[in-house]
Amino acid sequence: MPTTPLSLKVPGKLMIAGEFAVLEAYQNLVVMAVDRFVYVSLTQQDENRLSLLNFDLANLEWTYNEKKVNIKTADKRVKFVEDAMSVVYTYLKEMNVSLANFHLEIRSELDDESGRKYGLGSSAAVVTSVVAAILKKYLPKEPSAKLIFKLAAISHVKTQGSGSGADVAASSYGGFLQYASFQAEWLQYEYEKADTIRELVEKDWQYLSLKPIKLPVNAYMCIGWTGTPASTGKLIDKIKRLKTENNTLYEQFLEESNRAVSTFIKGVTEEDAALIVEGTKRNRRALATVGKHANADIETPMLQKLCDLAELHGGAGKPSGAGGGDCGIAFLPSKEQAQQLMKAWEEAGIKPLDIQLSKMGATEI
Repeated sequence: MPTTPLSLKVPGKLMIAGEFAVLEAYQNLVVMAVDRFVYVSLTQQDENRLSLLNFDLANLEWTYNEKKVNIKTADKRVKFVEDAMSVVYTYLKEMNVSLANFHLEIRSELDDESGRKYGLGSSAAVVTSVVAAILKKYLPKEPSAKLIFKLAAISHVKTQGSGSGADVAASSYGGFLQYASFQAEWLQYEYEKADTIRELVEKDWQYLSLKPIKLPVNAYMCIGWTGTPASTGKLIDKIKRLKTENNTLYEQFLEESNRAVSTFIKGVTEEDAALIVEGTKRNRRALATVGKHANADIETPMLQKLCDLAELHGGAGKPSGAGGGDCGIAFLPSKEQAQQLMKAWEEAGIKPLDIQLSKMGATEI
């Protein structure tokens, strides 16, 4: 018989500073959890079922055998969910936690109604939602954000084979985070080497660092959507090619990105809006330069317009995430300048997004 469902919401993310560089060891990035969510509900019932509402996939049968969840469908879009369920299910079995059959239902609002992608990190938030829901339902004690993050990171890298994990961190912890990646190659290697998932979770992830920070009240942030979904994977491949073909230019980018992010973080910790603006300008320049060197269109004409208008209004703008479309962000020293900028963006065909900080990670509703 069905029981009362456990329902959670898990925030998406927006990259603020340090994109691309974060893929290297000890390079800091700033990421923000946003108030657009993936919703998940878990209901105990007689049969195991999965519904992915955004894909019009309802009541899919699934089984768990030999450390693996198998979802009965030929639709490859279930892979992220399948791997996340496998990882968390196996972890709980290793912890001698007994599980009952359940129906998992997932719905995302990270893209808009017409399916346009804003670049808010839907696969990471979906994976985090699966991990958080199953842990919160069956683990005898409340799972920590760290446990949710580590299990979601393992399953995300297992599926994707790459990524910094910053999007998973935002979805797991919420808030503004200063983040350095665990390094996907390291995590993949350790996953293959480990006898159990529990062993990997309890291990020290030597490259990972994660610290909550707080944007000061005197820095006003605007988010604009340029109307073009970006292909993150293709842009990352081009930057990686630069690393191989011209390591000097690539190392130069890492240094410039590091200086920019350090300036931004100094502005945050000292509550100095001018330093936040300066760090944003430097990060924009670093990204535009590496984009030119790698023949990667990070700052598209619309993103250039978004950034130029921010500077014209006394602040600074930059692409968010991999660039190539999606969102750009801007920081202004006053509310009036921020309002004027958003008006100017609209006139230029850039859509200001009413997106705010989500202070919490996975939260019951």
